[in-house]
Amino acid sequence: MMKWIRILILFFWCNTLLSQQVPQQNNIVKVFALEDYLQWVKSNHPLLKQASLLNDKAKASLLESKGLFDPKLNGNYEHKTFDDKNYFKTAKAGLKIPTWYGIDVNLGYQWANGEFLNNEDFLPSNGQAVIGVDVPLIRGLLFDQRRAQVQQARLFFDANEATRQSMVNDLLLDAIESYWKWAYHYEVVKIFEASLSLSEDRFSIIRESFLLGDKPAIDTLESLIVLENRQQQLREANIGFQNATLEVSNYLWEDDLVPLEISDALIPEKLNVDDLQIGSRIDPLIYENVKETHPQLQAITVKQQQLEIKERLKREQFKPDLRFKYNFLGDGFNFSGEPTNANALSNVLLENYKLGLQFNYPLLLRKERGGLQLVKLEQLENEYKLEFKALKIQNKIKSIFQELNTKIEQQSAQSSIESNYISLLNAENEKFRVGESSIFLINNREQKLIEAQLKLLKLTTDLQKLIWKLEWAKGNIS
Repeated sequence: MMKWIRILILFFWCNTLLSQQVPQQNNIVKVFALEDYLQWVKSNHPLLKQASLLNDKAKASLLESKGLFDPKLNGNYEHKTFDDKNYFKTAKAGLKIPTWYGIDVNLGYQWANGEFLNNEDFLPSNGQAVIGVDVPLIRGLLFDQRRAQVQQARLFFDANEATRQSMVNDLLLDAIESYWKWAYHYEVVKIFEASLSLSEDRFSIIRESFLLGDKPAIDTLESLIVLENRQQQLREANIGFQNATLEVSNYLWEDDLVPLEISDALIPEKLNVDDLQIGSRIDPLIYENVKETHPQLQAITVKQQQLEIKERLKREQFKPDLRFKYNFLGDGFNFSGEPTNANALSNVLLENYKLGLQFNYPLLLRKERGGLQLVKLEQLENEYKLEFKALKIQNKIKSIFQELNTKIEQQSAQSSIESNYISLLNAENEKFRVGESSIFLINNREQKLIEAQLKLLKLTTDLQKLIWKLEWAKGNIS
């Protein structure tokens, strides 16, 4: 009789180690740390590869806008004959060179002959080379559509980078939350595996004790019910763990976009939170510079800068469009007349030239005034959006910060509760040793301890998620 009691006490005493048990593995396993997991996500996930294309789009847009300043070749040839008459032959070829300052430089050569040329089409027999400039004197001198488009394209880099960071931020938060969910379910499985092992041993000992006549049948039945409940709980825990494993696998890809699955040889890192880990992510000044650091707010700020360029271009339209054109004309390719002519420079500047002035100005300016008003309304709308979004993000950070502090207190309290349940279980074992307790009370204390452990795991998981969610709210997980 005393022999079996000693054996029972030995097994009941093992309950006190329930929270400290290390899972027994039949195979060698490797911890798949969060840092390694995130490295895989950032390196190969299709959504992040898609996000990286935004920078390529910005480069392409900038290249396209710079194309407005590319030199352009042009040419034209016409030949007309009718009724055995050579009306004319004309040919033109040229090169137009746009410059950043709005001045266009034109180089060209033209040739013509025929019986019915217009007076202005008569050219020297050697043809005529032309060197000319097209200069905006008022509108377009300081700013024009070409320069605006290049500046917009450069801002497109910043806008796309902010969008890319926002996409990375959101994806990594989802991936991290899935990882800690996986870690939570892994720990749950280990708890129920340990409790099932104890239940199996307890049932075996009590059944043997019953067969020897030392225990009533009711104790055997109760131990069997607890054993079956533990088996059912482990089955449910395994289903949850398998689903969580599949969810984590959604974020793992090979470099060639082949999806991966986490094998049974990988386990998550231990689910715990220390004060250093929390303190390194909680900054009392996190609200101060959120406009400068959060990608969503940076995107709105870049939009405001683009609207400022648009406004400057609209204001430019209020100026008169006055352009000056001057072309140096040559006899063939000779711009100075006779080689010995002492007045060669005078011929170029004062004799052999073609100039013109072009003026255009709308009297009512309704199109210009309407366009400027629309831009100003867009700017105002964007300012409202920026302020509202900034306030929303700041309040989100504050909300997570407060929830984080509450979870820290709850986790600390729950840790104390778990310790107290361990003490109660130890006390119940001691009472059972002296014959003042029962299997029912032992099982009840053990169940309460398991519930406390599960709740502590849940709080720890929530705390881990909140630590990273705070980084997400600040916009800098990546």
